[in-house]
Amino acid sequence: MALDGIFLRKVRNELLTEAVGLRVDKVNQPTKDEIVLNLRGRSTNKKLLFCVRADSARVHFTQHSIDNPPVPPMFCMLLRKHLQGALIKDIRQIETDRVIFIDFDATNEIGDRVELTVCIEIMGKHSNLILMSGTTIIDSIKRIDFATSSVRQILPGLEYKLPPQQDKLCVENCSVDRIAEKILEQKDKYLSSAIISVLQGVSPVVSREIASKTALEDVFVRELHPLSVEALKLNINEIKSNLNKNDYVYMLSDSDGKPKELSFIPLNQYGEKLILKSFSTCSELLDNFYFERDRINRINHRGHELIKLLNNLIERAVRKIALQKDELERCKDKDLLKLYGELIVANMYRLEKGLSYYEVENYYDNCNLIKIPCNPALTPQENQKKYYKDYRKAQVAEKMLAELIKDGENEITYLESVLDEISRADTDSEISAIRLELYQGGYIRNTKNKKQKPPKELPPYEFRSDDGFRILVGRNNIQNDKLSLKTAMKNDMWLHTQKIPGSHVIICSDGRDISDLSIEQAAVIAACYSKAADSSLVPVDYTRVKQLKKPNGAKAGMVIYHEYWSIIVNPDKTLVERLKVK
Repeated sequence: MALDGIFLRKVRNELLTEAVGLRVDKVNQPTKDEIVLNLRGRSTNKKLLFCVRADSARVHFTQHSIDNPPVPPMFCMLLRKHLQGALIKDIRQIETDRVIFIDFDATNEIGDRVELTVCIEIMGKHSNLILMSGTTIIDSIKRIDFATSSVRQILPGLEYKLPPQQDKLCVENCSVDRIAEKILEQKDKYLSSAIISVLQGVSPVVSREIASKTALEDVFVRELHPLSVEALKLNINEIKSNLNKNDYVYMLSDSDGKPKELSFIPLNQYGEKLILKSFSTCSELLDNFYFERDRINRINHRGHELIKLLNNLIERAVRKIALQKDELERCKDKDLLKLYGELIVANMYRLEKGLSYYEVENYYDNCNLIKIPCNPALTPQENQKKYYKDYRKAQVAEKMLAELIKDGENEITYLESVLDEISRADTDSEISAIRLELYQGGYIRNTKNKKQKPPKELPPYEFRSDDGFRILVGRNNIQNDKLSLKTAMKNDMWLHTQKIPGSHVIICSDGRDISDLSIEQAAVIAACYSKAADSSLVPVDYTRVKQLKKPNGAKAGMVIYHEYWSIIVNPDKTLVERLKVK
């Protein structure tokens, strides 16, 4: 859901308390919709995130590190030019509108002090981040011209104008009685709809919560009981008194921990279907709420080209295998071709040219008559040679097709493993490493700038079992090979999901006997770092590293083993997160 204006007031109050007086140390733009200001003070350092993505526009402090592109975008360079070293002076919000202004005391190119303002408008798909000098627009992260909007243009050099104002009442400036009176005038609307149409800065989920607390359910305004009207006034007054309090904010999530809603008041309208969790700061809540979802969107955006390529390659390989299997099926008739050739040879003395078929005795079938199709334009000798030639061709094709089909199936398995790697990639460096892997495998051309640095090699994921054993997990197929065949010792334990794409997992023995508990926990980790992460009862194979072999010419990440054990586990992401070494 989008931030509403009242929640944004709490964010503004938090930023006003903690950001004013800090200087801009660095400016980064991880994606086209995000800006991160690294702020520093005498005793504190903070990262302020601006996001103008349609489904997650917001502003707050963040604890997460986001990978930046090798070359900063132009808007990022512009912000660096104007805001590097600038001091935050004030943070403003007009009533409870979803627009925040951050005022900076900066220095221009010739050393003169200037006042600059960064404006973030949080309005769904129209969200924007604008840099201004006074009321003059310097530039924005999204330029809006006449072709995009006839109402308001956001272009360098133009005067900034606020978004069109809605005819709504601000809970801060209006009395409770006045707001209740306007709501009660909307007789033919449901109470939640009436609240949204009258009150500025409330989201649909908050309006439904107010309606639920007022009349136990969302009813038409005309059906409100006098006691419900008084309850409505009490609920509005609660929001009014809560407006400038820096107290708890709330998030609703499902049983799997996926965030669903956020609010500045407790949400009880869903009963026990969703889990309510409170946070002491808005930034902590927003960081938790949006980061995982944005991580998936960010990786999908950066890996979109690779995902499309891999899906095309898999689809092409599947079609190719289907054709090869059809051809292999036809090769099963090769023995009949040989029989036809033999029978023609045996009856050559009485066969003539010009017949469309030869009717002869089949001495393999009690001399029963059999009709052999033939080309009337060819002599019996030529038809016999053609059948033998087709037989030898089918014989060779059968052997080659079996190998080609096996190679194609191995290729599909490999490509699916790369797709799985992309789905679990956390950083841009991992995407770059996967791109390098595909380049080395001959699947893509190296179109990168030669001056660009190679991707940073990330270490394997590291975990620690409850018995104290170190567990390592490969991030991609190249790292899987390195981890299993070079890094791991021969008595370490190797784990992998059975016939399912996933990461190689190593339990480091360090000269000790590996416990059953560590094997079980490592198997859960292997299941979570595989394509079966959202399944249940996942089979995982495990064996000593010394049992692994790399076939000649095998794809990256592919190994074979003959002596092994298996264990069936349920992927438990909570356990994996607990065991992970931060």
